[in-house]
Amino acid sequence: MTSILEAPPTAGAATPYRWRWLAFSAVLASSVMDLLDSTVINTAAPAIREDLGGSYATVQWMAAGYTMALAVMLLIGGRLGDMFGRKRMLLIGVGGFAVASMICAASLSPEMLLASRVLQGGFGAVMLPQGFGLIRDLFPPAEMKKAWTAFGPIMGLSAVLGPVIGGVLINADLLGTGWRMIFLVNAPIGGFALVVAARFLPATPPAVRSARLDVLGVILAAVGTFMLVFPLVQGRELGWPGWILAMLVCSVPVIVLFAWYQLRRKRSGATPLIEPSVFTRRSYVSGVLFAIVFTGAMGGTMLTLGVFMQVGLGYSPLRASLTTLPWALGAMIGSGISGATMAKLGRRLLHMGLAGMGIGMAALWLILRHYGTGIGSTDFIVPLLIGGAGMGLIFVPLYDIVLGDVADHEVGSASSALQAVQQLGMSLGVAVIGTIFFGLLGTQAHQNFDTAAPALRVELVKAGVPAPAQARIIAGVRTCVHDRESQKDPDTVPPTCEAASLPTSPAVGRAIAAAGLETHERDSLDAAETTALVTIGLIALAFALGFLLPRQARAQSV
Repeated sequence: MTSILEAPPTAGAATPYRWRWLAFSAVLASSVMDLLDSTVINTAAPAIREDLGGSYATVQWMAAGYTMALAVMLLIGGRLGDMFGRKRMLLIGVGGFAVASMICAASLSPEMLLASRVLQGGFGAVMLPQGFGLIRDLFPPAEMKKAWTAFGPIMGLSAVLGPVIGGVLINADLLGTGWRMIFLVNAPIGGFALVVAARFLPATPPAVRSARLDVLGVILAAVGTFMLVFPLVQGRELGWPGWILAMLVCSVPVIVLFAWYQLRRKRSGATPLIEPSVFTRRSYVSGVLFAIVFTGAMGGTMLTLGVFMQVGLGYSPLRASLTTLPWALGAMIGSGISGATMAKLGRRLLHMGLAGMGIGMAALWLILRHYGTGIGSTDFIVPLLIGGAGMGLIFVPLYDIVLGDVADHEVGSASSALQAVQQLGMSLGVAVIGTIFFGLLGTQAHQNFDTAAPALRVELVKAGVPAPAQARIIAGVRTCVHDRESQKDPDTVPPTCEAASLPTSPAVGRAIAAAGLETHERDSLDAAETTALVTIGLIALAFALGFLLPRQARAQSV
């Protein structure tokens, strides 16, 4: 009897591996788990911060910490599979990811959660690259297209539906778990992947036995990435001290040192993390910049949009997730169109997608300006549907177009580096756009309060408060609201609010609360409008960079 743990037949074998589709389901489950956790936080972050506490920067780190660790570890994730066997590394990655997810769910403080999110990202980078090699190992050439046809849409669907699933799980509050269920759900998914992978994945031998990991290269990449992302996320909260700016500036020479070290390893005959020759190709360098700008615009916008809906407009996690559903539906539609037209349209698909994203974001800006704080969930449908469809047009052809001019022997390194760069772009997008959004809260608080103040004055008159006292109360509330809006931690009550002498009338108290709420909504609206314009600027930059990319995709998908 043939053992189910035998290696699958070679490409030329007549009989395909018997359990290939069942083994393939384990690869799918592990990849779905990773992609869900990279986007589910967009909806869950405000609820988590409300429960565990922390500043607005904590919200950014929940997303940026994961993608930052993923970006760095992706540089060696595929290499680990080559050295120690893809099945073994997949099992380690899935097991570690599941354990890290349970630690996330059990977190008692923001610091504990952020550390476990970084751990998740690291194990995700070990797990994710193995899937691509395992699919090639499992399927003969005749069935390879079927496998990729199933793999691509499921991955895309997992990524875009992450925020929606997060909102549904939080709202369901299964067994009183609340937001913790978004991490606990990885237990059954990871358990399935572990059992099926251990039983049905063939134990293929390592592809490389004598190579050594470039540990110093990983350290340099990690240090440079952290020095770049940390100041962008934490700088606003710390007041932009000199050492934060110095760290940001010094990240550049560290990244340059990493590049020099990779070139030195190549010249000495050692295997570098990244093949230096790919960066001699203008089209690939342009593609890397394109990927950073595109993923940065996408990641930062989706996080701040979720925060704006919940923190600014007061939506529940479920309502926020359902409100962003048109973005996911649009992405599915766009991905389907691009998959069918990629060979014919090539690079033009990227520009069409960016045009769609730009139109969607411009429509969103106009709607925010028109409806103001009276905006409803239905008002988001058209701009998010158009923007999501544009994003979907870019997803499918991006890799193959960026790699269009890369030589065959460079494809593996170039694709791994591009994968890491996309995650870095997500981190930078969350850091930059998130910092702009949170930094703008409070900057227009005085003006926005003045808009809400007349209703408060009416209630003071009804309560019989003398005119001089009215002016004093309104001035005190105005200062309090401004200082409250400017707090880095929204749970902190500034001294000006504690010192304010306010009347005890319930009606006046409700009017004061209403004025504060309206000011907060208008502040959030101003921040959302500005970040929409920033996103449009990034889309325009990506549009320009797109002209430097190859006109056609590679003949074979990576």
